[in-house]
Amino acid sequence: MTLSDTMITVPCLSDNYAFIIRSGDRVAVVDAPDAAPILAALKDHDLQLTDILLTHHHWDHVDGVADLVAATGAQVWGAKADADRLPTLDHPLSPGDEVTLGTETGHVIDVSGHTINHIAYLFDGIAFTGDSLMAAGCGRLFEGTPEQMYTSLAQFADLPDATLIASGHEYTTSNLTFALSLEPGNPALISRLAEVEGLRSRGQPSVPSTLMAERHTNPFLRAHDPDLKAATGTTGQPDVDTFAAARRAKDAF
Repeated sequence: MTLSDTMITVPCLSDNYAFIIRSGDRVAVVDAPDAAPILAALKDHDLQLTDILLTHHHWDHVDGVADLVAATGAQVWGAKADADRLPTLDHPLSPGDEVTLGTETGHVIDVSGHTINHIAYLFDGIAFTGDSLMAAGCGRLFEGTPEQMYTSLAQFADLPDATLIASGHEYTTSNLTFALSLEPGNPALISRLAEVEGLRSRGQPSVPSTLMAERHTNPFLRAHDPDLKAATGTTGQPDVDTFAAARRAKDAF
């Protein structure tokens, strides 16, 4: 059984997601927006939480930590460089570190941009990206620069197409609507929006997505594409300039 076979997507708050994964006797949740739905999911699947992996400090990713720790005694993992803004960490992490859960190993990478010291966890077949690379989008640049986020997202480029992108919010419909405003003739975008609207109409999450879908439909991974450059007025300019123009356009969309 692979890690993706064990993953449980847990809706939290109005549009957040947490992800429960297990390997051997270890059960982890990635981000903790709200304890109640996570505890309910653990109970439904007869699981005992052992670890909490945090991607960044924003309240809607960490507010459930204290109650989860009180209820389960789980150990908390997060960015050492951001320890002053995170709940108390049992395991401070730096880029290049590893997280071992049972037989699975996750690699920690710095994906600063949405926030500084935002981290992602790369396991075999799954990337837990928080608010960095998102379904059809990327996180708003509250603290970082376009150059930082562009560099952060470039780290996903060599992962296999089938890699699941487990990001933190249900923003896919609005992200795809924006992407279509830039590339209205992109058939992959048209098809994906119809698919996502179908999922949402049935109350199903559109997250996780696949890296292959992101490569074809996420404007923030397509800064090299001539059509996107034309749409953002950056033809002939470096890809990072196209990325920055797309991000500004999304902020104003």
